Amino acid sequence: MSRPAPPVLTLPPWLAHALRAQRGPVPWSAVVRGALAAGPLLCAAVLADRTSLGVVAAIAAMLAGINDRPGSRRAAVKRLGAPALAGAAGLFVGTYAGEQVGAVPLTLLLTGLGLIAGGISAVGPVASAAGTQLLVASAVGAGMPLPENGWLRALAYLAGAAWLLGLRLVLPTPGSLAGDFRFDGERDAVAGVYDAIAELLVAVGTDDATARRAALTAALDHAQDALTGPRLRRYASSSAERRLHAQYAAALPLGEAATALAWAGEPVPARASEGPRRLAAAVRGNTHTGPLPAPSLPHARLRSRGGTPIAPALRALDDALLHAAEAFDRVSGTSDLHTRRRTAKDVVRSMAGAGGREYGLRVALCFGASAAIAQALHHSRWYGQHEHWYWLPATAVFLVKPDLGPLASRVLCRAAGTVLGALLFAGFAAVLPRPEGLIALVALSGALIPVATRHFAAQTAVVTVLVLALVMVGGEPQASVSRIVETLLACAIVLVVGHLPMPGQRGGGVRARLDGAAGAAYAYLAHVMRESGALRRESDRALRWTLRREAYRALAETRTAIALASAELPALARHTEGAEEVVATLERLVDTTTACAVHLDDSGRLTPVQTAQLTELLDELAEERDRAGLRLPEAPELRLAG
Repeated sequence: MSRPAPPVLTLPPWLAHALRAQRGPVPWSAVVRGALAAGPLLCAAVLADRTSLGVVAAIAAMLAGINDRPGSRRAAVKRLGAPALAGAAGLFVGTYAGEQVGAVPLTLLLTGLGLIAGGISAVGPVASAAGTQLLVASAVGAGMPLPENGWLRALAYLAGAAWLLGLRLVLPTPGSLAGDFRFDGERDAVAGVYDAIAELLVAVGTDDATARRAALTAALDHAQDALTGPRLRRYASSSAERRLHAQYAAALPLGEAATALAWAGEPVPARASEGPRRLAAAVRGNTHTGPLPAPSLPHARLRSRGGTPIAPALRALDDALLHAAEAFDRVSGTSDLHTRRRTAKDVVRSMAGAGGREYGLRVALCFGASAAIAQALHHSRWYGQHEHWYWLPATAVFLVKPDLGPLASRVLCRAAGTVLGALLFAGFAAVLPRPEGLIALVALSGALIPVATRHFAAQTAVVTVLVLALVMVGGEPQASVSRIVETLLACAIVLVVGHLPMPGQRGGGVRARLDGAAGAAYAYLAHVMRESGALRRESDRALRWTLRREAYRALAETRTAIALASAELPALARHTEGAEEVVATLERLVDTTTACAVHLDDSGRLTPVQTAQLTELLDELAEERDRAGLRLPEAPELRLAG
């Protein structure tokens, strides 16, 4: 008689998330930049007898290092530069406010900054980083008394961030050693798109197809971000850059055809993936494609299991492959990346929407309450010899950020990381010579930040060691115990505020993203249905690809937000129940729309099966929307060709 299997221990989502870490190769180029950033800046300032300014510059370099993620040099300008500008402004305002106004007006001012920064954070990842640095730097400016004026501190802050950004732009990376130095990140990102297309074609007809389609979306998002960074001119100015843009644009019809084949679910010939792989190798090596495999078209009447012909999708794949080969052979190409700029109206709508309002209120309450408590402790001499009270509000800023993970996970990781970092620093401070030993510790911590960002607790531990070393070099006594207590207090504040009822409906961030994703999916569907079959103009297809990219990007961002919300404590997670089913149906709608677009290109008419599937998906969305109590845009009225 067999024994029953022992029960499997399943961790609750909020605890499982806290224990989960990202994986991947060590980013050695970022490690080198981190080692050359805060430590050398602090060393130069100590040698020049301007230690306090060196501390400010090193803090800016540290915060920029947290944002120093893989990508292109062009994208790094915005990803590192925009938050640095916001941080300098926050430091300027915080310094003068801390010197000129009393505790109550200062708390009100910081609360107002929290409301603004929280709303800005709903715009996107770069805006979120800018809001974080605005608040952290304003807390440092108000709570870290230094002899220099506010404008001089702001300049030192900008100089520290600019130093790391300069290292990012000047130092070679592994990708730049194999090709054009200017486009290392861009080339790798575009090549990754072709690799993702090949993987999707291999997975067609298998259970892995959905995951491979999601990976293609992520690769396209990454390539768009890498290529659309800031530039002095509106369009690509060199033939090499225009050619790279054309190679990216040539991947869009290939991805569209591959998505249509994945939707049909019928396996394709193995040689179908060879072409995209050779194109990926040509992008990485900046070489010609060489001979590509012959067309993969089988019998023209081949149908999928659902009764829909897949020959149009295979023909589209072959046509897209030939078009890509032509684009690769051209000396120069187009600079159209099929993106639309976000207008000021769009930004204001995001800030004032449900997600921006809810997040802004929580940030304002957490930041304001922590600043008030920190000043009360400071004026009551709880700190003893310590004049700095910035740690509590700065910690609350990081804890309240939802893009760093679920609330309970953030609190656990922050508490554990601070305790570990403070204990490590206490041990180092007892044996290291001053200031040279502490400067070396700052350099080592800066080098570890790119690796530590894979887990919030590890990142917190490294940052804690770095900041405590900085303030000790600046003249403050050892403060490990007080920093642990302040961190635990900030955790309590954020936990309480995070569970407070707010005006409006809970789960506003997820609902706002879901609303945007539904709008993008419906806009894509309406455009495809309006196009005139085989008589389509090239501009119609270009707009179609733009709308398809927007729809898939919005759906991917919504899935990320839902995954984080579902890992919250049950009291918070229940407010977004039903959202995952809605976004899954929206994804199927966009996949079906893509397959319909490919079929319309080929024949000008939809099959009855496609017509029925679109209608069924729209009806299913309406039912799920009502069941989950969501307010989504109305679906377009379709005039479908039968």
